[in-house]
Amino acid sequence: MVNFPEHAPFDDAQKQKIEDLASTLTPEQTTWLSGYFAGTSMTVATAPVSQRSINVLYGTESGNCEELAVDLMKTAKKSGFKAQITNMAETNVAALKEAETLLVVVSTWGEGEPPETAETFYNELMSTDLSLAGLEFAVCALGDTSYEQFCQTGKDVDARLEKLGAKRITERVDCDVDYDESYAGWNKNVWSILGSAEVGKVADVIVPEQIYDRKNPFPAEVISNQLLSGDHSNKETIHVELSLDGSGFEYLPGDVLAVLPNNAKDVVDSVLAATGLAANTRIEVKNVGKTSLGDALTSLVDITALSRKIVNLWQEICGSEELAALLKDTAKSEFKEWSEGRQIIDLLENYPAESITAQQFIDILRKLPPRLYSIASSPKAHPGEVHLTVAAVRYDIHGRSRKGVASTYLADDALKGSKVLVYVHPNKNFRLPENDNTSVIMVGPGTGIAPFRAFIEDRAETECAGEIWLFFGDQNYNEDFLYQTELQDYLKEGYLSRLDVAFSRDQPEKIYVQHKMLENASEIWRWLETGAHFYVCGDASRMAKDVHDTLLRIIETQGDMNADDAAAYLTALKKDKRYQRDVY
Repeated sequence: MVNFPEHAPFDDAQKQKIEDLASTLTPEQTTWLSGYFAGTSMTVATAPVSQRSINVLYGTESGNCEELAVDLMKTAKKSGFKAQITNMAETNVAALKEAETLLVVVSTWGEGEPPETAETFYNELMSTDLSLAGLEFAVCALGDTSYEQFCQTGKDVDARLEKLGAKRITERVDCDVDYDESYAGWNKNVWSILGSAEVGKVADVIVPEQIYDRKNPFPAEVISNQLLSGDHSNKETIHVELSLDGSGFEYLPGDVLAVLPNNAKDVVDSVLAATGLAANTRIEVKNVGKTSLGDALTSLVDITALSRKIVNLWQEICGSEELAALLKDTAKSEFKEWSEGRQIIDLLENYPAESITAQQFIDILRKLPPRLYSIASSPKAHPGEVHLTVAAVRYDIHGRSRKGVASTYLADDALKGSKVLVYVHPNKNFRLPENDNTSVIMVGPGTGIAPFRAFIEDRAETECAGEIWLFFGDQNYNEDFLYQTELQDYLKEGYLSRLDVAFSRDQPEKIYVQHKMLENASEIWRWLETGAHFYVCGDASRMAKDVHDTLLRIIETQGDMNADDAAAYLTALKKDKRYQRDVY
């Protein structure tokens, strides 16, 4: 039954029609209608301006938090509030003293770390003794339950604001990668507390064109799928080209493509065998509707990533005392050691349930998250297309062969002519300089070369005067020199000014990109001092840290600085967007 507010603008006959329709709709149909009316309605009257000022503050790694922050700001303005939006990268803690109501959306990156661009603000907030009495706030935290320190940055910010005297207006929400529903609930709580003004009446409905986005990904046709690495390489790196014709998508070099993969058939089969469930069993998936268990396990839910939450839910079903012991607060180190490298299939096989229904099983699994890949093409060079550079992940651990969900989906199943669901994800924190004459230094070993291929292509198409210096590295020159012919051609044509390469296994001692940086320390310093921008893309666990430390060392030695001054110099580069990283 529909509960109409007292002043709902419908007569009794209209209310009855709405009730009759609502009673027949599936959750998927209800969601679609909600989005339809939201997207096709427009206000014709402006809300009165409230005296309350709302500040929306966000810290983002991949752009999701910025998207939600923009949504909050639009709602605030539509509801009659004075509102502004601020990136943590572009403010300081002292600015919070001027705020009345603060809505924070912040993600956690890696193992409990703040987003790259929010690191300075986060560290300042954690160390300040500034009084924020009089400030009211609410925090929406984004994270990934497959990481132990789930939403840790949001938790830290929430606790710190309270400790500094600010008043929490509603409880923090911790959102997983499938954050829409959690965010919507928190959003509703926020505005129910803050209130809103009447927005005005709705104009005539206009039928919208088909719009592709995160909630409605585009089925992109595979134009090409080629192996980049050599036949004897220890790696399997592929180049995938997708058509964006008809998508309406636009992107810039530095942006990201989100790929919605399918789980591999052999992984789905092993999960079905371990649970004893039949693929054709009908189940219902939240926000989707009824489907078969097999289809859900293939394209809708995550059946690999093992988190503490999943283990908890499974233990309630299987009743294992051994699992219960592992889940105790006193056994966190034992749980971490046991779960390292294991997946959901290990849980199902090692701790089987005597009895479980298909619906019970599907209800404990989270939505299959998209995978984000740095775009390896410039739209100026390849109009209507988007290219990816993908390392197919395959390995053995705990007596079983494993593989990356999206990387092997693209390698094995995204064959020429097939369709892959995608959407473009802007990455405003990884952009070429606005001035095309500005020189750039790029460090991108392995698949980290992807966005730099796009950078070079873009500048070659516009014949920019700015110099480009690329550091590339991998294991073997003959097997792993990705895009070798292209890069050498760009060198000959003058679009690539310098190319320094490091192949770690072509000699007894390991040589990496940071070693090549040290060999060219004085020249790197000269480029930085004359305004060059410095970019890093690739592995966050070791490479990015080593490159960062090496860059600090170069600044310290070549600039004749102490460690503190070198760190301040690098922080200034970051603040001026002259030091940008896209690491994963």
